[in-house]
Amino acid sequence: MDNNNIDFKDLWKKQAVSQPDMEDLLARLQNFKKVGLRCLWITNLLLFATSAFIIFIWIYYQPQFISTKIGIVLTILAMMIYLLVYNKLLGNYKNIATTQTNQEYLEKLILIKKKQQFLQTKMMTLYFILLTAGICLYMYEYASRMSVLGAGLTYGITLFWMAFNWFYIHPKQTKKQQSKINDLIAKFEEMNEQLK
Repeated sequence: MDNNNIDFKDLWKKQAVSQPDMEDLLARLQNFKKVGLRCLWITNLLLFATSAFIIFIWIYYQPQFISTKIGIVLTILAMMIYLLVYNKLLGNYKNIATTQTNQEYLEKLILIKKKQQFLQTKMMTLYFILLTAGICLYMYEYASRMSVLGAGLTYGITLFWMAFNWFYIHPKQTKKQQSKINDLIAKFEEMNEQLK
């Protein structure tokens, strides 16, 4: 008999003793979906608002140096590229439905995990490189009007903050996200093994 055609959820429900575990797992899956969608929408809102604010600054203050304009373009480009790839997760989160089998849940979670890993590695690296270059180029026009100490402090604090985000906050968030999805995948794999 082909295991892909078995409705694990239906079989699991027939087991009176283990049913609460399945309900708990489905509740955790729905919570994972809800949190993922909320993060996606918040990220979209924040990055679009930030881009709009940057464009407002460009129009209102009319920077003179070409480096400032290139910096603005690179910063906005970093955010838009990241959002373009990040928003591809929307369909994956929305496709998690309560009518699916355990195998389908497992496949969706593995697909989300692969996309998250791509986002957390390659896309975040590109995002931070473009963002750092964009901010440094943007600040050059204003830093050139400061004293050497002022410009050094400005660049130093900015680069320290970006390094702190890259080396401390980013790995911590990545580990937290991976832990959540790995736990769900392990639970569904364990359930599938029990039903074999």
